[in-house]
Amino acid sequence: MEQPIYLDNAATTKTAPEVVEAMLPYFTEHYGNPSSIYSLGSAAKEAVTRARERIAATMGAKTNEIYFTGGGSEADNWALTATAEAYAGKGKHIITSKIEHHAVLHTCEYLEKRGYEVTYIDVDENGILKLEDLKQAIRPDTILISVMFANNEIGTIQPVREIGELARERGILFHTDAVQAYAHVPIDVEELKIDMLSASGHKFNGPKGIGFLYIRKGIKIRSFLHGGQQERGRRAGTENVPGIVGIGRAAELAFSRLEENRTKEKALRDHLIKRLGEEVPYCRLNGDAKMRLSNNVNYSFRFIEGESLLIMLDMKGICASSGSACTSGSLDPSHVLLAIGLPHEIAHGSLRLTVSAENTMEEMDRVANAVKEIVGKLREMSPLYEDFIKKQK
Repeated sequence: MEQPIYLDNAATTKTAPEVVEAMLPYFTEHYGNPSSIYSLGSAAKEAVTRARERIAATMGAKTNEIYFTGGGSEADNWALTATAEAYAGKGKHIITSKIEHHAVLHTCEYLEKRGYEVTYIDVDENGILKLEDLKQAIRPDTILISVMFANNEIGTIQPVREIGELARERGILFHTDAVQAYAHVPIDVEELKIDMLSASGHKFNGPKGIGFLYIRKGIKIRSFLHGGQQERGRRAGTENVPGIVGIGRAAELAFSRLEENRTKEKALRDHLIKRLGEEVPYCRLNGDAKMRLSNNVNYSFRFIEGESLLIMLDMKGICASSGSACTSGSLDPSHVLLAIGLPHEIAHGSLRLTVSAENTMEEMDRVANAVKEIVGKLREMSPLYEDFIKKQK
């Protein structure tokens, strides 16, 4: 049997062996509580500090601006809810986009039920936020703009620099969900005028259950968890030392190989995009052709159901998805694909393939062949496709 092909790296990545190796001693040898004053605790505290320094260095931040969290969703929740509470005296208006991850969208819905107003900005057909719409949406009581760095489904990269500059000019805080972008594209928080940034370790070969929130020094933001003085009093709870060590090592590795990985991923991505676009009729590439993550391929295929395509790909040993792993149990079409203008019937026939630098060109050809074969079979069983072909004749 052929080796399985993993193409769902936007959902999660394999933990790197070097990361596992770095974490292991903090389960069994250096297992002390970082808040303890004896040497066993001091060793754990030093490891947490080193990881914080490593992450800060990757993005031009200060060490004391990095706060560890349980993952990207927690970081998003913290950024929005704590900012809303802290700046409620100034205003209760928040701006975001219609294609954010549900960690942001559902938090916005939560805040709306508590008296805050949220404006959801449209995106164009490629998923790029319209800057003019953003400018028009700003009000005197706007306290926060939260726009993701890169979309988790279609890979589109937003004009983060322009958004950051606009927010800074207007005296509005700018948060970006960089869960898909961090360690995949260069990021300098000072240069991009980012006030808060969320990231998650398992998206760049680190462990699950650990992430961080960058909070620019001077930002007045409330504590998220109460009960202790960990994370400089802003997030209570004993630190996940092995996870923190792991995310620090993963960040160090990812940024040391950043350009090498991007170059390889882009070649794999472009080959797959080209083959599918040329060999499978009646399909549409979703997301911007140029301003997209180097590892993202997202196609919609007319006259088929995406779920059937995924099941049949799995039977061939190919791991893929139709969109966000956080909504995999939903029967509704992707809110991202609807936001870029796709009708329900086409949005339902979508496939997301996210490569890694470990994939090969041979695997891309195997995947392209499999998709071509499966889409053909599914269309043969589709009355809609049959009617369409008859009308073409």
